[in-house]
Amino acid sequence: MSVTRDMMAMYRGPHRVIRRFLDMGPREDRALAILMAGCLVMFIAQWPRLSREAHLTGDELNPMLGGALLGWMFIAPLALYVLAFLSNLILRAVGRKPSGYATRIALFWAFLATGPILLLHGLIAGFIGPGIGLQSVGLIWVLVFLWFWISGLLVAGKGAA
Repeated sequence: MSVTRDMMAMYRGPHRVIRRFLDMGPREDRALAILMAGCLVMFIAQWPRLSREAHLTGDELNPMLGGALLGWMFIAPLALYVLAFLSNLILRAVGRKPSGYATRIALFWAFLATGPILLLHGLIAGFIGPGIGLQSVGLIWVLVFLWFWISGLLVAGKGAA
C-alpha cells in the first residue's frame, strides 16, 4: 500500500498495519526512511509557528528555521532511536521478546502516521497562536500517537519479526 493509505489504515486498525510491516521482514532502510519522513513532516509543521514568532518578535526567520532543521533532522532521529531502544528494554523486562527492528518500526511509524495531526497543530500555532485550540490539537496528537505506538509495541512484543 502507499504511505497515505497505510496512514489512513492506522486510524482504523493500527495492529494490522504494523503486522503487515513486520511481515515484510526486517529492513533497516525502511525504518530509517519512515523515521526521516516523520522528522521532515515535523520540521515542516514548525514553519507557520516559526514564521509567526519571527514576525511578532522581529527576529530573522532563517536562523530559526535552521535551528528547527538541525533539531528535527539530525538530533530528533537519534533521540527516537534511543527511545525505541528503551522501549525494547522495557518490553524485555516484562517478559516480551520483541526484536529491535519491531520496536523501532512501532515507534517510527506511529510518529509518521500522526503527521497530519502535527501539520494541523503547526497551522493552528502559526495562524491562531496559543490557546485552547492549539492545546486541544496537541492533546489529540499525544493520545493518537500513544495509541499507535502502544498498539505497535503490542504487536512487536509478540515476537513478530
